[in-house]
This record gives sequence, C-alpha cells and structure tokens, in this order.
Amino acid sequence: QVRVAESGGGLVQPGGSLRLSCAASGFTLNYYAIGWFRQAPGKEREGVSCISSSDGSTYYADSVKGRFTISRDNAKNTVYLQMNSLKPEDTAVYYCARGPFGCDNEYDYWGQGTQVTVSS
Repeated sequence: QVRVAESGGGLVQPGGSLRLSCAASGFTLNYYAIGWFRQAPGKEREGVSCISSSDGSTYYADSVKGRFTISRDNAKNTVYLQMNSLKPEDTAVYYCARGPFGCDNEYDYWGQGTQVTVSS
C-alpha cells in the first residue's frame, strides 16, 4: 500500500528550527519526486519545496529560500525538510506528497499533514 506520512511538527519560537520527516512506504522513494506543501488557516495551499527523483535537484519557494533545506535518505525511504530561522508566517499544516512525473506535475499521494506553529 502506497503511503507517505509526515512527522516532526510542533511549537517553536521565532528564530527556532524544526525538522520535518516524510516517510514513504509501499514504493521506492528515490524513483519519485517528493514535494512539501503548507496551508495556513484561511489561505490556499502553497508549494514549499521539492526534490526531484532523477538528479536530486531541489526547489524552494522564495519565501523559504535560504532558510529551509530539503534532503532525501534513500536507505530510510524518507525525505526531510530542515526549517531554520522560522517566522510566525511559517505557521501552517505541512504536507508531503509523491510526484510521479517530477516536481512540476501532479502529485498522487498525500500525507495527513503535521502542524507547525511558530509563536513566542
């Protein structure tokens, strides 16, 4: 059964860090792009970052560039999103999803999400 599951969210103060994990099961992660998305209350879902399957190229939204880092551990079938210098505007539910045709196409399996709250 194909599944992706997020973990690692929580409450952190502004300027702090969190590392989110996206654990894949039922498929071999390095054959697929994996994207991270977020949705804040009252806002549309937005793409945050993606790592491609082919050469491991990474992509970031302008709002997180230089603060977030996406990486992949093929042995653990897991993708990570390291989030540093967190801001209150990063508060959202974060989702990971599988992209069978690369970062710029549709995503077919989504996790349930993990809440990230940045507040003092």
